[in-house]
Amino acid sequence: MTVFPIMPARISRLYELAYNLWWSWHPEACTLYSTLDPELWETVGHNPVHFLSEVRPQYLEKAAHNPQYLQAYDRILEEFDRYMHPAPGSTWFARTYPELAQCVIAYFSAEFGLHEALPIYSGGLGILAGDHCKEASDLGLPLVGVGFLYPQGYFRQSITREGIQEAFYDKLIFSQVPATPACGPAGNEVLISVDLPGRRIHAKVWRVQVGRIPLYLLDTDVEPNAPADRELAARLYGGDREMRISQEIVLGIGGVRALRALGIAPAVWHINEGHAAFLNLERCRELVACGLTFREAREVVAASSLFTTHTPVPAGNDTFS
Repeated sequence: MTVFPIMPARISRLYELAYNLWWSWHPEACTLYSTLDPELWETVGHNPVHFLSEVRPQYLEKAAHNPQYLQAYDRILEEFDRYMHPAPGSTWFARTYPELAQCVIAYFSAEFGLHEALPIYSGGLGILAGDHCKEASDLGLPLVGVGFLYPQGYFRQSITREGIQEAFYDKLIFSQVPATPACGPAGNEVLISVDLPGRRIHAKVWRVQVGRIPLYLLDTDVEPNAPADRELAARLYGGDREMRISQEIVLGIGGVRALRALGIAPAVWHINEGHAAFLNLERCRELVACGLTFREAREVVAASSLFTTHTPVPAGNDTFS
């Protein structure tokens, strides 16, 4: 648990802003934190949630009585409010496709490169997914993202004097990142389960707000999972082939079940690379359970699915047998 210092009421919305990654592509918003304590801002890796848990209360009090700071604070929060609550018909999507306002797009990806404060990405695939969410937010698309909240993320690397790469994994402290437990329509925290051979895997669902876009991330480091299963989604692209296919089953099938538990019914399902391909089988299973034949279910799923591939060569794709 992270204990935040008492925030002066005049600048209390710094907490709200910290938990929306809108600041990650609006640099002026970051100055509301960096100017309070530039050295600490660098120490925490430009992470406003972690920053607010460490900043000295006297710095907050000083800012709350600084006219220049308050002027910037009011201006940036006003811009943030206009962005988050646009006038009817003012976004590109609302102007172009007003009849599709309620048609949610689900975007599944194993990586989301949003900011270094949330190290759940490796390279180009993640950066594209992160930018996809940010641009969808700017355009007003009714999109939700689904992925993993990896406790150890992706490794940092260094090179020894002998020229050998060394990998280091940092434990992600969830209370110090802009993520909160996702809640269902009844207000309960969402926990889903997926059956694997001989056992059942449970996953908690976290929510990360990316501008107007909610991103839902699965976390298997929860009870009552066995110790090995709690490590299932510990690292991005970690483990052997059995762990990889287990991750992909949990992402694809568990991601669908997470959206159902959240009361979200997507009209379109977008798979960013093949890691979440099992979501198509889960959707077929649902439709067959509702009375369709498998052939009919497959046609429905095909008509409402998108797939993006980035490495269309055998070496860039998983195969299992």
